[in-house]
Amino acid sequence: MTVLKEFLNVVRNEFPDDRLTFQKSVATFHPESADETARFFKLANQNHQQIFISGFGNNIDPEGEPFVNMVMIKTDRLNSLQKIVPEDFYITVGAGFPIIEINSHLEKHNFWLPHASLPYTGSVGGSIAVGLNAHLNEHELPLKKYLIKAEIVSPQGDIIKVGSVSFKSVSGYDIVKIFFGSWGLLGLIVSATFRIMPISAKNEFSHLKQKAIDRIPLLTALDESNNDTSAIYSRKIKEKFDPNQILPVIKSAQQ
Repeated sequence: MTVLKEFLNVVRNEFPDDRLTFQKSVATFHPESADETARFFKLANQNHQQIFISGFGNNIDPEGEPFVNMVMIKTDRLNSLQKIVPEDFYITVGAGFPIIEINSHLEKHNFWLPHASLPYTGSVGGSIAVGLNAHLNEHELPLKKYLIKAEIVSPQGDIIKVGSVSFKSVSGYDIVKIFFGSWGLLGLIVSATFRIMPISAKNEFSHLKQKAIDRIPLLTALDESNNDTSAIYSRKIKEKFDPNQILPVIKSAQQ
């Protein structure tokens, strides 16, 4: 019996049968909570099983040789709208929630999230992972400007909550932004909280344009031959979060 088959048997014994499916012949795990995600990652570490994190699969399609011995984890069941708190100017949604649907819910409360108006059709977790970015009047406006809090499961199976919804506190803000543009290599985002704006400000963003999504800078930074200070720092972060290389870099996957 192969290592992958042994791991899949372990997963079937640990979780309900409907958590494990096959998509494009790739074994796929569908967690419904942070706890299930954490248990799954711990099993992966114990069994030396590599994992690929997928949102909607719009930017990296999990198929082909690199995925033969991998298990995909998909956020499609982490798709709830958890809370809208107008008085404190924030919204919390599951990682699998389509970002493009956020404003239809916020408008009922006279609020708005600029990046939810972009033509990006992926999930909230995916938009953070790929570093969704935009131009506004010749200035960059990344989604991370509005990302204030997140619940994340690390590759080692730890549940971490970083950031704050408070205007006065900046505790954890830098940490939560590490996951922006991480392409699923530092852990799985379970839920995200965004600072929202009064809908009266919407006209100020009439010229907001989405920037092209580019994975190449991350791959360049994680290349061991790159000795730039920022690249060395990126590799140290990757090693710190994922010492067992449960979330490998897939260089040959399609953009």
